[in-house]
Amino acid sequence: MSETRPVLLAMDFQQGIIDRAGGGAALEAVGRAIEAARGAGIPVMYVRVAFRPGYPEAAAANRTFGAISQAGDMMTQDHPATQLHADLPVRPDEPVIVKRRVSAFSGSDLDVLLRGAGANALVLAGISTSGVVLSTLRQAADLDCGLTVLSDACVDPDEELHRVLTEKIFPRQATVTTTGEWIKSL
Repeated sequence: MSETRPVLLAMDFQQGIIDRAGGGAALEAVGRAIEAARGAGIPVMYVRVAFRPGYPEAAAANRTFGAISQAGDMMTQDHPATQLHADLPVRPDEPVIVKRRVSAFSGSDLDVLLRGAGANALVLAGISTSGVVLSTLRQAADLDCGLTVLSDACVDPDEELHRVLTEKIFPRQATVTTTGEWIKSL
């Protein structure tokens, strides 16, 4: 069996998303996970969702992003709402990936960066559990990645949906644990 080489993905911890989703506790948990990952020599990568001005990536037929142009410039790549939250301790040598869809893989260079890092496992944290975490987990599982989900470093506007995903759905493809337990295991 080959050695496990994980990467911690902090996904969609953006000012506008944290404000809407009530992600303060998840932001604190991912901050602890980031510091622990660095201490253990685990690379950290950040993912954010944003679009070019005019939203050329948003097809009208897409139920999630088709009407995004009605948001004005709020979801464009330079808008303050799409920037990573100021409380995240991002270092200059840690990649920030811009995605154009729900999954961290879709419309981004995440796969290239993971291959460059020699990663074969992902530790997932993000907002929202039913959005970026679910979509990224499913795609990563199909790419044969080992997966861990930090349940308290994820949040969803629907608390029941978060519970069902972390307790019933994700364990089929990932280890689901708390940030504290994951840190103890390093």
